Amino acid sequence: MLDSLSEKFEKIFKKLRGSGVLTEQNIAEALKEVRLALLEADVNFKIVKDFIERVREKAVGQEVLQSLTPGHQVVKVVWDELREMMGRERAGLALASNPPTVVMMVGLQGAGKTTTCGKLGRYFKAQGKRVLLVAADPRRPAAGDQLSSLGRDLAIDVYRADQAHAAQADVVRICQTGVDRGRDQGYDLVILDTGGRLHIDDELMGELVAVKAAVGPQEILLVADAMTGQDAVTMASQFDQRIGLTGVILTKVEGDARGGAVLSIRAVTGKPIKFLGVGEKLDALELFHPDRMASRILGMGDVLSLIEKAQETFSREQAEETQKRLTSNTLTLEDFRAQLGQVSRLGSMEQILGMLPGGQKLMGAMEGQKPERDMKRVLAMIDSMTVRERRDHTLINGSRKKRIARGSGTKVEEVNRLIKQFLSARKIAKAMAGSGGRRQLAQMMRSR
Repeated sequence: MLDSLSEKFEKIFKKLRGSGVLTEQNIAEALKEVRLALLEADVNFKIVKDFIERVREKAVGQEVLQSLTPGHQVVKVVWDELREMMGRERAGLALASNPPTVVMMVGLQGAGKTTTCGKLGRYFKAQGKRVLLVAADPRRPAAGDQLSSLGRDLAIDVYRADQAHAAQADVVRICQTGVDRGRDQGYDLVILDTGGRLHIDDELMGELVAVKAAVGPQEILLVADAMTGQDAVTMASQFDQRIGLTGVILTKVEGDARGGAVLSIRAVTGKPIKFLGVGEKLDALELFHPDRMASRILGMGDVLSLIEKAQETFSREQAEETQKRLTSNTLTLEDFRAQLGQVSRLGSMEQILGMLPGGQKLMGAMEGQKPERDMKRVLAMIDSMTVRERRDHTLINGSRKKRIARGSGTKVEEVNRLIKQFLSARKIAKAMAGSGGRRQLAQMMRSR
């Protein structure tokens, strides 16, 4: 998502920074291109118009034009305004002073509402909260089945109405019973998976208004599909007018959405984006940070989010154990495989590069390459080795290499390359982890 917009911004500002002296004229030309890029990204027309006016007003000020780095100053102005447009500060969930906190999830069918309930439950369970999921869509047994399945996978409790009379069950009563159970049994969070429709109708809205009046939720979160662009913004406005939203969770942002919903939704509705669904897996839910998203759009990366992902994936104990093995030169192919598995849990290569400054250029340079496929082939080769071979690579002779190649659907040359890459990586990692890491690494690179 937003890759195309990032590339356009990078070209615009590269030209601006390289123009030497800035004038009102070349700023106006750059802003014309910015305006076009935002409109092509499906950002609301009125928002684009207001955004450009605010940037123009600040960019042609004396502080910018007379600064030592006027081009960079203009980029800073655009970054500030992008962050302002998306909400400026991160908006967390409003937690109840007396648990449980009740979160009412609303949205149309197909946006991923039930899966997002599971993701949100997992997110808070990881923070030590007791979570209860409530299946509040009795007319769709499949939704209740899906939520129950998610609950089993996540080891999170699910409350569901009596299956025998589910279709006739009163939605308001289901939600009230679920919240009462959450209160009586000491849950910290109760998440209501309410009914959806293919489109907004009076029956749906009336039902949701009744649920809101009955349980008094702290949060009413709309789950909206980012792929629908401005339709998601329009839908958010309608839900907010009828029910009163407290925030939005955008799903499917890992796809090729142009980004209009991310950039417009706060400005149009006044409601913040609180989370982003960035994949199908249950851990693919991220807090939304306006400042970090602005940085990613402008090609500055999002290193903080990458660090947070790494902290969730790598435990301190694992890091310390790896450090010991590196310094003692005992890192094995088994350890190498574990490290590759942990890296893959950070996300796709495209997602990881998108969080690094200049990541767009790296992705451009890698065009045609398939790092995920190559990683799978490496894992397949290591998995085709015996436990002894993974722990002692010196055992792998010619006949063993042939067996490993046959077992992994690769060639002996690829097995040779893997062992060579492993030894090289171990050598470099040991140099960096040792006492004189930088000096040793520099000597190694000179000797190559």
